[in-house]
Amino acid sequence: MSSELPTDMEAIIFKKPYEVALERVPTPKLEKEDDVIVKVHLAGLCGSDLHLYRGHEDAGKDYIMGHEVVGTIVQKGAAVKGFEIGEVVAVPFTVSCGACYYCLAGHTARCSSSQLFGTPSLPGCQAQYVRIPLASSCLARKPKDLPDELMLLMADILPTGYSAAWNAWKLLDMGGGERGGKGEQKGVCVVIGCGPVGLCAISSAKTLFGTVYATDLTTSRLSLAEKHGAIALPSSELGPAVLKATEGRGADAVLEIVGHPSALYSALELVRPYGAVSSVGVHSKDLTINGGLLYDKNVKMQFGRCSVRTFYQPALEVLAENQEVFKSFIEHKVGFTQAAEYYELFEKNKVAKTVFVPGQ
Repeated sequence: MSSELPTDMEAIIFKKPYEVALERVPTPKLEKEDDVIVKVHLAGLCGSDLHLYRGHEDAGKDYIMGHEVVGTIVQKGAAVKGFEIGEVVAVPFTVSCGACYYCLAGHTARCSSSQLFGTPSLPGCQAQYVRIPLASSCLARKPKDLPDELMLLMADILPTGYSAAWNAWKLLDMGGGERGGKGEQKGVCVVIGCGPVGLCAISSAKTLFGTVYATDLTTSRLSLAEKHGAIALPSSELGPAVLKATEGRGADAVLEIVGHPSALYSALELVRPYGAVSSVGVHSKDLTINGGLLYDKNVKMQFGRCSVRTFYQPALEVLAENQEVFKSFIEHKVGFTQAAEYYELFEKNKVAKTVFVPGQ
C-alpha cells in the first residue's frame, strides 16, 4: 500500500550559474501508471552537474538538481512490474523504456523516450523525494550486502567509467566481444582525468587491460589513481613513460574523462596508430581536431553518454571485486543546508566525491 507523503519537501534548486539554493517545493506525485516515487536516502553531487552549475549548458533555471540517487520506493503505479514498495533501489541518470529501437540494441542512453534527471524536463534527485518514470525498465534493486554509499555509484559514475574502458577495448577488438578473465588482460590503457568517474574508469580498465596509466592536472588526485591500481604520473612524465612501455608505439587505448579539448588532444597524441580513444567527458563546445593526425594514426574514436542499463552488471562486478577500494570513495556526506557551499568547493576541485543526505 502506498505511503501518504507530505505536501512539500526540501530540494536543491538551480537558480543561475554558480548559484544553487535550498527551497521548499511540492512533493512529486505519481503522474503515470509506470511511475514510482522514491524517498531519497542519498543524492550524489556529480561532475556532470557542474556543466549546468557553470552555465555551460543553457538549461533554464528553478529546477531540482542532481541525477544520482539511492532510496526506498514509497509509491508505485499500477503498471510497475518487478518492484515493490519498501525496496531500496538506485536509478540510472537517464530513464529508458526498454522496448524502443535503441533500448533493444543496448543503447539505452538514446532511448526514444529518454529523459535526464536534474533538468527542466525531469526534476532531479537532490530532494527528499523523486518521481521515477518508466520505472520497471529503469530501477536497479540494491543487493542486500551492498551499502547505500556504494550503490549510489551504480547510478552513473561506475557504469560510465566501465563503458569508457569497454568501448575502447571493443574498438580494439581485443577480446572477441567477451570480457577477458583474470590473467587474460593485455594492452596499455591511459586514463586522462582522475576525478570520481576517472577513478571508476581505472578500476574498470584494470579488468580489461594489462597496464593502466593515469594522469590529472590536479596532482593531489594521482595518489587516489594509484589506490585504484593505475601507474599515476603528471602529464609531463606520462608521454615518455607510455612510449617506453610500448616500444615507442603509444597507448593502445586512451580514456578521456574530462570533457575538455586539451584532454582530447592529449589523448590523440598518446594513442598509437590504430589505437582507440574513448571519450565520456561532456564536451559542450565545438572541437577542432587535426585531421592530418587522425589520418596518420588511423585512430578509432567513440564519444558519448553511457547506457547505464547495458553496463550495469559488469560495472557491479567491478564494484563487488573492489569493495575495499571503494569503501572510502565518498569523502563527504553533508546535509542539504550545505549544498551551496559544497557545490562551490566541488567546482573548485577542493573536495572529492560528495553526497547529500536529506534531513542531515
